[in-house]
Parts: sequence; structure tokens; C-alpha cells
Amino acid sequence: MASSPLGGGPAALDGGVDGVRGADRRWGPYAAAINRWESLTRPVPEPTDAAGRLRADFVEWMQGLDEGWVTATPGLGRPAQLTALGNGVVPQQAARALQLLTPPFPRCPRCAGG
Repeated sequence: MASSPLGGGPAALDGGVDGVRGADRRWGPYAAAINRWESLTRPVPEPTDAAGRLRADFVEWMQGLDEGWVTATPGLGRPAQLTALGNGVVPQQAARALQLLTPPFPRCPRCAGG
């Protein structure tokens, strides 16, 4: 089996990379990333429901949003939740973009209030 372009391969699928093994095998080459994100946030929800459809709470978790940020909105069904999440902004990406796009203006007279 050849390695995938994302760095997975036979070792990743066997759970032999980055100390990932056992139940984490279901994540394949993404197991190490899933484990890291879990350690920073909360336990990973199941990615799909009984019908094999993507679960909105899994997407909410992947984006680093608080539990229920979208999924606990009253009257918002699964399709609308997934639409909102898909159209949303990942907070960490937005923060980094603002850091990169905000130029320093240490001598700007308008910015200094003078």
C-alpha cells in the first residue's frame, strides 16, 4: 500500500504512527490530528449518524466551536446546522488572518488620535 499525499500509509492505518493505536485506527492517517485536537478541546463526537450522514456536532467540534454553539440553536435542524457551519468562519483562522492583515501603524497621526 502506498502512502497517501496527506502523509498516511500502512503504518498510520495500523496505528503505528505518533503513538496512535487501538480504537484510534478508525481515523486512519488523521488519528494523530484527531488526538491532538481532542487534547485541546473535548472528546471527539461520532462523525456520522446511524444512517452514515455527517453529524453537525462533529463539524462543530472540528471547527473548535463550543459544544452547542450551532447545534443547540432552537429550531435549527441538521441541514440548516450544516449549512451554518459550512458558511461559518473557523475562529482560529479568523484570528490568524487578522494578525496577518492588520498592518502596524506606529506613527499614523489618525491612529494616534492626534
